[in-house]
Amino acid sequence: MEFRKLNVGVVGLKPGESWAAVAHVPSLRALSDDFVIAGVANSSLESSKAAAEALGIPVAYPDAFTMIADDDIDVIVVTITVPQHLAVVKAALEAGKHVYCEAPLGNGAAEAEEMAALAREKKVVAIVGLQARVAPEILYLRKLIEDGFVGEVLASGLAAWGGGWGASASNLNRLAYLLDKKNGATMLTIPLGHTLAALRDVLGDVVEVSAFLANRIPVVRNDDEGGTLQKTAEDQILAFAKLENGAPLSIHYQGGGANGIPGLAWDIHGTEGDIRVTAPFGHGQMAQLSLSGAKVGAGELAPIEVPETFRENQVADPIPGNVTRNYARMARDIRTGSSSASTFDDAVGLQRLIDAFEQSSLAAARITLTPTNRKIPLPE
Repeated sequence: MEFRKLNVGVVGLKPGESWAAVAHVPSLRALSDDFVIAGVANSSLESSKAAAEALGIPVAYPDAFTMIADDDIDVIVVTITVPQHLAVVKAALEAGKHVYCEAPLGNGAAEAEEMAALAREKKVVAIVGLQARVAPEILYLRKLIEDGFVGEVLASGLAAWGGGWGASASNLNRLAYLLDKKNGATMLTIPLGHTLAALRDVLGDVVEVSAFLANRIPVVRNDDEGGTLQKTAEDQILAFAKLENGAPLSIHYQGGGANGIPGLAWDIHGTEGDIRVTAPFGHGQMAQLSLSGAKVGAGELAPIEVPETFRENQVADPIPGNVTRNYARMARDIRTGSSSASTFDDAVGLQRLIDAFEQSSLAAARITLTPTNRKIPLPE
């Protein structure tokens, strides 16, 4: 059966600077047999027209809700700030549109649960941008663990640098909303959240967590224009957790950039071997990940090459590549009724874990969680 292309409307697209421009537009255009970018809606008609003209998009809408009401649009892509997600996503779901929303889905688990419930009610495909889960290195790491490369997992440790929540930053005024914890777009919800989504697929869910969150850098310098901005989002996240199989997991994320050491180092220790995942920085969803491993007694780790199968016929560059893999799975789910991409329900489970970090830190208590993670399918 021949299917028509799905018309996509993008909410929040600024050429040359926004995440939608850097990742979503190239990804959708790489999948031109499935998608066509048919419209754009920004905060004003003028901004929408500028984006449409710059990127060759046929229709500019005055706002997201006008675009959602257009019967010609099949899929709504939401790439705006987290506090705006709920209203736009709910409107799109009520209109019966398929939705791709950036992560975190909501500002806390309650918002995510509300959107996931509505998506189930409307019986549409609702995808969240947890693209670290489809990174080739993560997919192959899952296969290695499932095939017993390390034997039984005994323990794991994750240490990483989150970038923009350090002592200084460029483009600070544009990114200021990330510094305000109330907006729900923090080091906990973005770099650690994305990486946790991948970790849960590889090692199983977290069933207990004891966390400590701290804002050690309350004033951030603006490297471009001088001056400072106040920061309420934490720049230190430490946690001790227990995985489903009983193995301990330690986590330490901190703001800023690494100096002479890997920006992300994730070690998995087992009865028969070890695997280390490294990256230049701690955003597992868009950093270039590398794998190395060794069997017990080998003496040192050796690089592990990822088979091409796990790239799912997409480019190696993790920024467009991982997002493209997400969209390819979304198209498959719309066409066939499968569930191969990260759903809103998946996002709810992750958001509950993220909220547990905050609850544990506030109460200085250990939080117990019910396993909820659904592993997405590996490439065939």
